[in-house]
Formats: sequence, C-alpha cells, structure tokens
Amino acid sequence: MEMTDAAFVDQASEWARDLTNREARGPGDIANAWRRLEMRYGVTWRTFWALRYRKPAALTAYTFNLLRAAYLAECERQTRKLQHDIAITKAITGASHPAVDEAEALVGTDYAQDD
Repeated sequence: MEMTDAAFVDQASEWARDLTNREARGPGDIANAWRRLEMRYGVTWRTFWALRYRKPAALTAYTFNLLRAAYLAECERQTRKLQHDIAITKAITGASHPAVDEAEALVGTDYAQDD
C-alpha cells in the first residue's frame, strides 16, 4: 500500500510532536526545544514550526528521512536511559523486584546478564 503525501506529512508531524514533547521543558520552551533539536539532529526549527502550526501539503524525502532518523535516535536514547534506570533499580531492590520485572517487560529485554 502506497502512502499519500498527506500520510507522509501526518507521520512526520507525529514524530515532530513527540520529539518536541520530549525536549520541551514547559509550555514556554517550545521554540527553544526546536532549536536544541535542530542542533542535535539537523531538523530545522522552521520544519517543527510548520508541522505544528501550518502543515505543508508535502515534504521532501530528505526532510521526512531526517525526522525519521531523529525520532529513531531519540527512541534509542530513551531506551538507553531506561536500561540505566533498570540497572540502578536492580542494584537497590534486587533483580526479582516487581518494578524491575515491569521495566524489563517494557523494554522487551531481560537484563539478567547485567547482574
């Protein structure tokens, strides 16, 4: 099934919204969050602005792929942070604690080898 231009824009808009929500430190920090994301991932702040306030009819493949790469990199970064938190929780509570089991289920990997 082939995606329409509107479907590509909608997908990119979702990624941009998720990236913005993760990066913004509060309602007044959205523009600053876009600048930080631009520095980190190369997606211009104008792209974030447009996808939030005035969706374009279409996106270039370059912009779509840049947003996709940024979103995937942010997901990986969040996973690494969760893995670190799991290791700390294991050290404090023990590997058999329900919080460890729930977190490992969320990540989808058993970190028993890290004991």
